[in-house]
Amino acid sequence: MEMTTTAALEINKLMTRYGVKFGIYKNGEFIEQLFPYDAIPRIISKQEFDFLNKGLVQRVNALNCFLQDIYTNGNIVIDKVVPEEFVYISKGYLPECRGIVPPGGVYSHISGIDLVQAKSGEWFILEDNLRIPSGASYPLIARELSRIGNPDAFSDNDIAENRHYSDMLSNTMDSVNCGGLNVILTPGRYNAAYFEHSYLAERTGALLVKASDLVVENAVLYLENYLGVKARVGAVYRRMSDEYLDPMTFQADSLIGVPHIMDAYRAGNVALINAPGNGVADDKGIYYFVPKMIKYYLNEEPILSNAPTYLPYYEDDLKYTLDNIRKLVIKDVSEAGGYGVVFGSDLTEERLSDLKALIKREPRRFISQEVIDFIDLDVMGEDGSRVPRKADLRAFVLTGVSTRVWPSGLTRFSRVEGSFVVNSSQGGGFKDTWVLSR
Repeated sequence: MEMTTTAALEINKLMTRYGVKFGIYKNGEFIEQLFPYDAIPRIISKQEFDFLNKGLVQRVNALNCFLQDIYTNGNIVIDKVVPEEFVYISKGYLPECRGIVPPGGVYSHISGIDLVQAKSGEWFILEDNLRIPSGASYPLIARELSRIGNPDAFSDNDIAENRHYSDMLSNTMDSVNCGGLNVILTPGRYNAAYFEHSYLAERTGALLVKASDLVVENAVLYLENYLGVKARVGAVYRRMSDEYLDPMTFQADSLIGVPHIMDAYRAGNVALINAPGNGVADDKGIYYFVPKMIKYYLNEEPILSNAPTYLPYYEDDLKYTLDNIRKLVIKDVSEAGGYGVVFGSDLTEERLSDLKALIKREPRRFISQEVIDFIDLDVMGEDGSRVPRKADLRAFVLTGVSTRVWPSGLTRFSRVEGSFVVNSSQGGGFKDTWVLSR
């Protein structure tokens, strides 16, 4: 399973040629850059993947139950399993979605679940991403280009096929389609993940559209071409944040949303993938309660564990956090992409004091976690040597008629020695993930 330096360079050249990029906004400027690819794959045994598969399916099913519950009856709140404050004051909770049950009862069609493997071998869930999780296109195209740059690796080893992600995504869209076209709604060229939008549209056969291509009439969504001919749309894989989706319902000054698309959604005439309002379930404060959700909705013990987490909202957890802050990682629940993550061990006494005061004032805003010393994976250096770097795994779980885990995933790694922050927006790179088929 060796990858030569020459093959690695060839694949990265192909990445450049095919424009495998992501964009970030920094200091008000849009910067587009290549997503650094490391050609040494992460390898997961079949037995290990089978275990992860069961745990991920269980977790996503429970999260879908939670979303349906809190937007309808709210039993989990009534039964005091999750405090009311953690649902209804969450930035991700959208009152406008109350009472809406999406087609098929599915809220999170595409879930990106971030995991790390501790040096003990145990896997921990770090984060649930149920809004618009990105990243599946990168291992897809990496595998495609690797077959060009190093074809023997795939003929000589028992590696599970990952090219059927596009079929999984198409089947998911079809399973909730309300009668009409499947489309992928992009904000446009300057979105951070535009490469992925266009790549997945090509692979799935869905049409890549912008808001200006869509129109709602009588609570039905249509694609309108330049001749004014309209075709009904049945499912929209939307790649924009909730607040920009419909200027008539959410942020009124949005120029990238579709006016009245929420009317079509409320009427049951179109599926929105993922459902608006999912942000409440991937709130870092709600993360604390997912093991309780699994027991509450499924009457099962959680298969996969959360990282040991404390909620300063509770007095005992607040005390533990303040007393042990030097050895904990503090996360601001309103941030994402690696932002708002602070390691207590890195802070000066002055900054530590300020953070403690802020946690006391706004305990709902933060969670604290034990630092998991997760494993390093080998990364190829410029001279062909191998260097260890921290790495996580984003698993993609698709829910339609059933819930399935893609036998691949996005392995992200830090490019800085000793750093635990692997996000692409923070300068990380990525690897292909090889799940062995036997």
